[in-house]
Amino acid sequence: MWRGATLLVLAGVWAAAGFFLWETRVPSDLRLPDLDARDYFGLRHLARTDDYERFHRINFVLSTVALLACLVYYAARGAKFARESAAGRIGTGMLLAMLGFALVWLVQLPFDVAGHWWDRRHGVAEFGYFELIFGSWLALGVEFLLLCLAVLIVMGLAGVLRRRWWIPGAAVFVGLATLFTFVSPYLVTDSHPLRNRKLAAAAKELARAQGVGDVEVKVEDVDAYTSAANAYATGLGPSRKVFLWNTLLDGRFGEREVRVVLAHELAHHSREHLWKSIAWYALFAVPGAYLIALATRRRGGMAEPAAVPLSLLVLVALNLAATPLQNVISRHLEAEADWVALETARDPQAAVRLFRRFSTTSLGDPTPPGWAYVLLESHPSLLERIAMAEAWKARNPGNP
Repeated sequence: MWRGATLLVLAGVWAAAGFFLWETRVPSDLRLPDLDARDYFGLRHLARTDDYERFHRINFVLSTVALLACLVYYAARGAKFARESAAGRIGTGMLLAMLGFALVWLVQLPFDVAGHWWDRRHGVAEFGYFELIFGSWLALGVEFLLLCLAVLIVMGLAGVLRRRWWIPGAAVFVGLATLFTFVSPYLVTDSHPLRNRKLAAAAKELARAQGVGDVEVKVEDVDAYTSAANAYATGLGPSRKVFLWNTLLDGRFGEREVRVVLAHELAHHSREHLWKSIAWYALFAVPGAYLIALATRRRGGMAEPAAVPLSLLVLVALNLAATPLQNVISRHLEAEADWVALETARDPQAAVRLFRRFSTTSLGDPTPPGWAYVLLESHPSLLERIAMAEAWKARNPGNP
């Protein structure tokens, strides 16, 4: 009875926090017009993007099946390595995590190569297979270290608190996520200040309009790797920055369109989306840690090295199960950033051109199928984003 009441209270707290985080600037009565993608993209382009994205969707499904099969096998067989190790309790757990990491990398590698081949065939990727396999060792090393740190923290806490390790464990991981978000702008290499004075002035004007202060805008050089165009906001407090890929500034996009991009990325800061993302992460991390603790009890709990292979399987399965809801949250934040960008840039025509060019330059499908939209899309579809621009224009007839 006590446990049931506690779970009910926690569920209520979770729902209340989610309700608060869901608050948005998008008008509650906004209705997007029903648009025909053929009017904006043409049948030939729609067929090309559908063909391009279909391969990646099939590749994703196959790679996910292979990943789960690998982790199921490792969860069943991996525990025997714990009996053969002389590295101590935590050392053995870390070795098992390293082995699991290596197995996952090997299983995913053929699908990464296949996806890269498809990108190169369509002119989206610029680098070769050697760089794909061997050029990402730094990123793999960071992931490797983070995994070892996670195992060290969890097993250390579990050794002291036993079954209740997940309570401080979730708090530690939320703290690490916050720290990583804060330092992430300083980890970006191959970047330089925005040299276009007109765009730099526009960024300051938009930042003032959104009440966000002076956020530094930098350009990240990615053209050696991809022809796709993108931008992102990162950092917290004094580390806040906006990064534009230099492929946005190579002449394919006009200054008015880049201005819309700047307004969108600044909106992530002005609407505190990075803080909200950390809060959402916390709402998933707490029950996720509890479920991992619950599932690994059959192996003696996370204090035992034999539980590590099973915990990797449970972690990946929980991430996959949560992906549709996480995508809903991400699309909600991105839609708000689009609306704030329309409110401050006040250029719906440039927004429409921007989203059309995103599709033509990156081969993004403007109307993905339902299952792919649910599982893979962290942004509203390009047609939905165009529809929002058209809806804003209808509500503000005095603007262009």
